Amino acid sequence: MFLDLLIAIFFFLVGLEIKASLKDLRSTVVPVASAVGGMIVPAIIYLALNPGSHVWASAMPTDIALALGVLSLLGNRVDPQVRIFLLTLAIADDLFSLIVMGIFYGDDLEPVKAISTLIAASLGFVLPLRKHQLSKVIKILSPVSTYFIVPVIIAVNIPLHIDFSSFGSSTTVSIVIARSIGKIVGITIFAAMCIKLGGKASISFKEIFGVATLAGMGMTVALVIADIAATNEAELNQVRLGLFISALLSGVAGYIWLRRTPAAR
Repeated sequence: MFLDLLIAIFFFLVGLEIKASLKDLRSTVVPVASAVGGMIVPAIIYLALNPGSHVWASAMPTDIALALGVLSLLGNRVDPQVRIFLLTLAIADDLFSLIVMGIFYGDDLEPVKAISTLIAASLGFVLPLRKHQLSKVIKILSPVSTYFIVPVIIAVNIPLHIDFSSFGSSTTVSIVIARSIGKIVGITIFAAMCIKLGGKASISFKEIFGVATLAGMGMTVALVIADIAATNEAELNQVRLGLFISALLSGVAGYIWLRRTPAAR
C-alpha cells in the first residue's frame, strides 16, 4: 500500500509537469514528435524480436528522473536547452505511456493501480493552480520524487536474485535491444523528419542524439507497466533485468556522448 501511495505521488507530479509544459506549444513540437518516435520504434523492435508478448509497452517509457539525473552530472558541459528538450520529451513520453496503459491494459488495472496511475496523473493535470502555485508545487515535489520516490520504486524492483538464464531470455534481450537501440533510432529519425517539415529545435542534432541515448533509461513507468502486463513472476523478473541493463547502457553511453559534444550555445 505504501508503494502504491508513492507511485500515486509520482504520477501526480507527472500530471503537474505535463500541465506546466503545455504553456509554450511552439517549443514542444520537435521533442513531442521525438517522443512519439522513441515509443513507436522500440515497441516495433520488441514485438519483432518477441512476437505475441504482452509486455511490449515496457519498452516504450523514458524515465524522467534517471535521465535528468545523468544529465545533471554534466553540469555546465551541456546547454540548459538540452535539459528542457529532454524534460519535454520525457513528459510527452509519460503522457503517451499513460494513454497506452489505459487503452491496452485497462482491463488488467487493479483499482489501486488505476488510482496510482491514470487518476493520479489526471488529478495533477486538471488541478486548478495558478502559474506560480504550479511552479511551487512542482519545486516541492520534484526533489521528493527524484531523491526518495524513484529510488524506492527502483530499489524494490532491482533484480537482486538474478537467474542467469534470464540473460538469454527473449524477453530480456528484446527489452535491451528495443530500448538501447530503438530509442536512438526512433527519436533521431522523428526529430529529423519534424525539423525537415519546419519544426525548430533549440539544440544541435548531436545533442538530440545524446538525449535519445539517455532516453533509453526507463525504470519507473516501465516497471509499472511491466507489473500490470506480465503474465507471471518469471516474465516480470526478465523485464526488470532488461530494463536495468538497458538503463545502465543508455546512461553511460549518453553521458559519454554528451560529455564529448560541444554545447550549441
